[in-house]
Amino acid sequence: MGQIEWAMWANEQALAAGLILLTGGVVGVAGQFKDWQFAAYGVAAGVFICLLEYPRGKRKKGTSIERTGQRYLTVCVKAFGPLTRNYYVRAGLHAVLSVPGGFMLPTVLGCVCVAIASLIYLLAAIRGEQWEPIMPRVESKERPGQSMKEPPSNPPPRPPAELRRKRQEDAAYVNPIPISVNSV
Repeated sequence: MGQIEWAMWANEQALAAGLILLTGGVVGVAGQFKDWQFAAYGVAAGVFICLLEYPRGKRKKGTSIERTGQRYLTVCVKAFGPLTRNYYVRAGLHAVLSVPGGFMLPTVLGCVCVAIASLIYLLAAIRGEQWEPIMPRVESKERPGQSMKEPPSNPPPRPPAELRRKRQEDAAYVNPIPISVNSV
């Protein structure tokens, strides 16, 4: 059984948490709740978390499937270097971003989800994981059929013709209507 890649789980959790925080912030601002400034912060933090977490990291084993349009945000996230690559930094950043959301009811759920994502990132950092971008695959110019230069010269082995035909007594069913050459 393979080792769990915690960063992959943290990325999915943090993206969902950012969306929840953003939604709670919009509800708080639109509803003009008391201390709605915390909700405005929730909107800004939610957008920031979503932009940071949208690009998936490369997996150690297996295939890494990138999200639609991820390569454009990957360039931005990669530009910050160790600040976005290091999961200790991400864990701390998410922990700090989650605190103000706890002061207002519409953003509490988003705050808790971001805090959970922070803990998962901390676990990923302790296990030695770090964010690596998924680089686009270089498509080979060679078509698959061109790898075969010549067709095989010998045919594949086959049993003799009389063994290939099914005998009537070996058939899986019995035909109720007898067929003869003259009956057609």
